[in-house]
Amino acid sequence: FIAIKVDREERPDVDRVYMTYFQATQGGGGWPLSVWLTPQLQPFFAGTYFPPSSDRRYNRPGFKEILLNLNEAWSTKSNDIIDKSKDAIEKLTKAIEKQAASIETDPDLPSNTSVQTCFAYFANDFDDDNGGFGTHPKFPQPVNFNFLLTHAALNHQANGKVDTSQLAIEITKMTLKKMSLGGINDQIGKGFHRYSTDDRWHVPHFEKMLYDQGQLAVSLADTYAITKDELIGQTLRDLISYVERDLRHSKHGGFYCAEDADSLSKKNDKQK
Repeated sequence: FIAIKVDREERPDVDRVYMTYFQATQGGGGWPLSVWLTPQLQPFFAGTYFPPSSDRRYNRPGFKEILLNLNEAWSTKSNDIIDKSKDAIEKLTKAIEKQAASIETDPDLPSNTSVQTCFAYFANDFDDDNGGFGTHPKFPQPVNFNFLLTHAALNHQANGKVDTSQLAIEITKMTLKKMSLGGINDQIGKGFHRYSTDDRWHVPHFEKMLYDQGQLAVSLADTYAITKDELIGQTLRDLISYVERDLRHSKHGGFYCAEDADSLSKKNDKQK
């Protein structure tokens, strides 16, 4: 095997190609993404996280076991693997081309009907008890807040539908407040974790992404400007303090793209 590690933050185009293959062939998705290619650079097997050794509790094969099995398969059935890989790529290419051809390109803005349909979807999918949309795992998805707040402003100005506008604001405010009080918001170090593993924003996946902080800062600022809710305002200030303290490169400027989910390696370590 020749191992090639790709940073998906630097090369999202490469990540998109192989994630599309993984989703099309196995119906799932996620990271870290591991993909095995033929010498002709055609993918033939993919998966997300594999533990170093097999985990019998969850019937999950280990990375070493995967390598041994793939090596044996390639040694005995390489021609079959190459043929199946070519067939999968051809089918995937045709499906993508068909999908692209079916999409009508319209230079104009989305119609009001499309906007109302989108808003109705969010309103119906909203979790009235915990905020957010759908069930776990729950991601922050600040683009949803941006849409809702923009919809509220434009809908109120254009049509005077105050109730609909207010609902969009309340959905956004409640979700951000629930997130602010939950474990997805680091209550000690500040900043938002990647996502919540439960419906209540309580147990997070501990990775922190710079782009989440940036987008959530906009959502929090816009919501605070509209509602003057002090919890949201304080959460915004805490988030900015976290980014400046932990994600900013003190020597060369700029920002780190993420803080990983690992704990300190040793008891007395000061940095990850």
